[in-house]
Amino acid sequence: MTMNFNANAKALAHFSGSYRADDVCFLLKQIALAPILDLDEKERLIQSGQRHYSEMLSPEALPSSAYLQLFSSAHAANRQQMARDCLRLAALIAERRTGPITLVSLARAGTPVGVILGHLLRRVFKRACSHYSVSIIRDRGIDAVALRHILQQGHAAESIVFIDGWTGKGVISRELRAAVTDFNATHQVAIDPGLYVLADLAGTAACAASCEDYLIPSSILNATVSGLVSRSVLNEAIGPDDFHGCVYYEQFAAHDQSRAFADGLVEDAIVLAEQEGKPQPIAIDAQAAQATSKMYMEQAKLRYDIADINLIKPGIGEATRVLLRRAPQRLIVRDADLPDVAHLLLLALEKSIPVTIAPDLPYQAVALIRSAVDG
Repeated sequence: MTMNFNANAKALAHFSGSYRADDVCFLLKQIALAPILDLDEKERLIQSGQRHYSEMLSPEALPSSAYLQLFSSAHAANRQQMARDCLRLAALIAERRTGPITLVSLARAGTPVGVILGHLLRRVFKRACSHYSVSIIRDRGIDAVALRHILQQGHAAESIVFIDGWTGKGVISRELRAAVTDFNATHQVAIDPGLYVLADLAGTAACAASCEDYLIPSSILNATVSGLVSRSVLNEAIGPDDFHGCVYYEQFAAHDQSRAFADGLVEDAIVLAEQEGKPQPIAIDAQAAQATSKMYMEQAKLRYDIADINLIKPGIGEATRVLLRRAPQRLIVRDADLPDVAHLLLLALEKSIPVTIAPDLPYQAVALIRSAVDG
């Protein structure tokens, strides 16, 4: 039986974080959650299976002045590439969707990208576009309550486009495909389960602007470039009819860069569109990227004696996440002199994490998480 998604839509107080109301609607339940301060204990709980990573949050603090300087340098060095990739991805979306477009970014790394894409689709490609940000969690799937809500607002299932910043090993893109396929079967709808990203390192996205491991500037800050919203949470505070949860870091408002970052990238991309015209898609060899990913994972497991592939995090974006909020064992970089890894080297120095230089590394950086259950 097909569900009537236009009926009985529940009322929703619009939550846009620190973004403008028309930039994004976060389909997340704001909760209070004390961070777990002992990261080694957090790793033990996760790796032993006693707690799922989505049930806990690491503490978030404002970045140091040295780290902010590295962010500024990274932004200056990479903003043109990110702007061009956002423009290219917006063009690909416009080509692949007819009628109004419903962007659904994956909180939280996808949110800044979704905000930028929404502006470009409306202003450059003259398309009607809505933007929601929802939670997806490894091993637990996408927030089905949020997906149902989007459909209840009258958005066509075929208009939905899932957005993220990048792929690492491809875990989330595979999780998304499986979860949305199940949702479609349950609700007799046809949402495209493919993921659209700026950089597809794993070769598992449905559509990507690039497969290059470059420093996407928004990947190296946390809440202060993502609408002051935490990573999504799924614990006992979330009921069966609730959206997945988040913490809103209002105390960081004076230091927030979310709007300024997105606005600057939008203007950069508009200038590129005016100067260069419609961007041309680049050839991306997804099969080669998948083969590289698979081969490297197997090599890394043997080289570093790691049994659990979840402890290997390839790419600048994933490595940054590990050093900011997990218990890292080692940072591996291809070239320590490259500006794109300077922030990682600073974090490793601050946390006394050993660094390995591996010139044959297929990515700019990889982080290994410390095993908390071995021996």
